[in-house]
Amino acid sequence: MTKSMTEGNSLKLILQFMFPLLIGNIFQQTYNMVDSAIVGRTLGADALAAVGASSSVQFLILGFCIGICAGFAIPIAQQFGAGNFGLMRRYIFHTAVLAVVFCAMITIICSILTGQILHLMQTPDDIFEGAWQYLLVIFLGIPFTMLYNYCSSILRAVGDSKTPFYFLAFSSALNIGLDFFCILVLGWGVAGAAIATIFSQGLSGILCLIVIIRKFPILHLEKEDRSPDKNLFASSIIMGVPMGLQFSITAIGSMVMQSANNSLGSVYVSGFTAGMKIKQFALSPFDALGNAVSTFASQNFGAGRMDRVRKGIRQGITAGLIYGFSAGLLMILFGRTFSALFVSSEYAEVLDAAGRYVRCLGYFLFLLGILNICRPTLQGLGYSGRATVSGACEMAARSLVSFMFVPAAGYTAICFADQTAWASATVYSVLMLRHCLKLCDEKVIHA
Repeated sequence: MTKSMTEGNSLKLILQFMFPLLIGNIFQQTYNMVDSAIVGRTLGADALAAVGASSSVQFLILGFCIGICAGFAIPIAQQFGAGNFGLMRRYIFHTAVLAVVFCAMITIICSILTGQILHLMQTPDDIFEGAWQYLLVIFLGIPFTMLYNYCSSILRAVGDSKTPFYFLAFSSALNIGLDFFCILVLGWGVAGAAIATIFSQGLSGILCLIVIIRKFPILHLEKEDRSPDKNLFASSIIMGVPMGLQFSITAIGSMVMQSANNSLGSVYVSGFTAGMKIKQFALSPFDALGNAVSTFASQNFGAGRMDRVRKGIRQGITAGLIYGFSAGLLMILFGRTFSALFVSSEYAEVLDAAGRYVRCLGYFLFLLGILNICRPTLQGLGYSGRATVSGACEMAARSLVSFMFVPAAGYTAICFADQTAWASATVYSVLMLRHCLKLCDEKVIHA
């Protein structure tokens, strides 16, 4: 069911929209964590390192796919908020065509270059084969990733965050079962974990598409909606590609950091992998809240309600800070305990490395309560390019720490690279959002 967020209590609407996203993110991170736990505990620390050695590469490629799908949904949300449903459907057609083109290009290029990418990442020889198998399957499954994220982005743009959650929850449960089947029964090793993930995500994407066809007539394309328009293609690219690049640019910094960490040996690769899983789980509420505020801002900007946009931003940041301080305290106190979910007690050095990484993250987690509201709101207001610069700030900070400090300080520098990136991106995003809100005021006045 579609839902306008241009009328009613802003905080209540944001939280109602956020909740299914949050539960969906938790389900997704849960099956990612279970995936790693099964690999680490049944196949050993080297297998866990093989899966984790390419995590930043996955974030780079899959993040671009997720980002462009979210960017394509921005004009759809704005036109929905403005009540211009005809133009909204035309944007759906043009972005769908672009999604297919990008999907084909990315899948082919990445699948061919899998080995070269892992060599570039300085993947240790003892885990290279497993890492190659896992990453190749993930790349071949990019069409399934695109399908789910495109369909779910459209549904969220028109105010429905529940339907994507239902199918993500189903696929998460399916993925856990398939993990056990593919790894323990079929004996497919790390490749089996990747196959389970891709199959489950593909099924959730197909189910989302079926629901759109059957339950959302407002999204059905008529003949006049399917006429190509170069201006709509151009505006869709302007929205989608910068948002995809923002994800990818951020990931480049993570790749540089992971490459530096890979050079420290398999113990730190395994510890970093376990710590990253906990980090991703802790970040889920930030992502859900940011998406909710971004959609709220998109619809209200389309409706010319800048007062509601500002109110939603303030309430989102307050909620983000409360969560950031609370979750950060738990990470500081129980980082090593959480890491034991992925690594058995016999690997004490790995547990120590993971716990240290998580604990250091906890001290600065609150920064994401600001960054993950301001940056998605920039995107929701249509300033995807400026949000990309925020990602560039993260990339530069992570790269600086990796190149200059890891050789001297080793794993200690790795443990503080993320925090440096968050701080630099937060300062930029806050200042830029204040500026862009003034630009939006002028657009609304002259509309």
